[in-house]
Amino acid sequence: MGSVVLTRDEVKKVTDLRETIDAVKNVYKLKSEGKAVIWPLVNYEFVDEHAAMDIRSGYIKGEQLHGLKMLNNFPENREKGLPPFNGIMMVYDSNTGLPIGIMDASYVTCMRTGAAGALGVDLLARKDAKVLTILGAGKQAPFQIAATLTVRPEIEKVFVVDPLSMEAAEAFVQNIGELLRNDFDIDASKVEFKAANAEEAGRESDAIITVTPSRKPIIKKEWLKPGTHLSCLGSDMETKQEIESSISSDARIFTDDKAQCIRVGEIEIPIKEGVITEDDIAGEIGDVIAGTIEGRQNDEQITIYDATGLYILDLVTAKAAIMRAKEKGIGIEVDF
Repeated sequence: MGSVVLTRDEVKKVTDLRETIDAVKNVYKLKSEGKAVIWPLVNYEFVDEHAAMDIRSGYIKGEQLHGLKMLNNFPENREKGLPPFNGIMMVYDSNTGLPIGIMDASYVTCMRTGAAGALGVDLLARKDAKVLTILGAGKQAPFQIAATLTVRPEIEKVFVVDPLSMEAAEAFVQNIGELLRNDFDIDASKVEFKAANAEEAGRESDAIITVTPSRKPIIKKEWLKPGTHLSCLGSDMETKQEIESSISSDARIFTDDKAQCIRVGEIEIPIKEGVITEDDIAGEIGDVIAGTIEGRQNDEQITIYDATGLYILDLVTAKAAIMRAKEKGIGIEVDF
């Protein structure tokens, strides 16, 4: 059986958001049950180019899949008329070691990251949460909004915060309704979208999703209401931090992978500063899904989901795309 090769546009045609959310939720559970393995993360910063690269890999015993992806983030490509965010993914059959798919990694990454942030909200935010903030108005923001509205359709208001540019946040808000309709088939006409600064959004929010590359805390503890949930996805390299360390001190904290989050996640700096210890981590998100660890314990509790990104999420998203591509005759099938 050959391997399917898919371009970015082809991946987009064969990837479904609801299916991705369900697959991501299931693979978190498999990890909790010891049926998935995360291999060590490799990352590198190109200082002169103001760019970064990372390699993520893993194995899902429950699906008999393994593989890797290399992602490149070269923001200055915009000035060259080139895409700033790109990568390649390779998926292998763990029964034979043969490749079953090679594809653009950027769209799959955005889809599964959106699913991860939304699942943090769905599993840990208060059941009556109505106001969401997205910190970061970049490429990832629409996926976070789309996935969160899918799992929490009762959301009534979404703040969009761009720490560097209010104009960028305002432009995003103008376009998001049409984008959600065209790219995700989501009718958000009853949702209020508002560009705001971090303090205004932080004070009103029930749930906050952070997707910036910041190395300086943006969200302050004094702004947060009791019972606020934070899904922190931007901190995926050493020294990145999006929320004040003090927020962690009396929060109930969950991770996607404990060891990786301690090394490069949002909790890296609070642990190094002694604000919290490893013992303060309640568990992994898969434990909540599996029902082995309680998530939110009361409506007053601050909850944090530290998600650094796991390649096993890409694997299950890619598998679904490969299966649909074969059904529809999309892509090129090659033998190696």
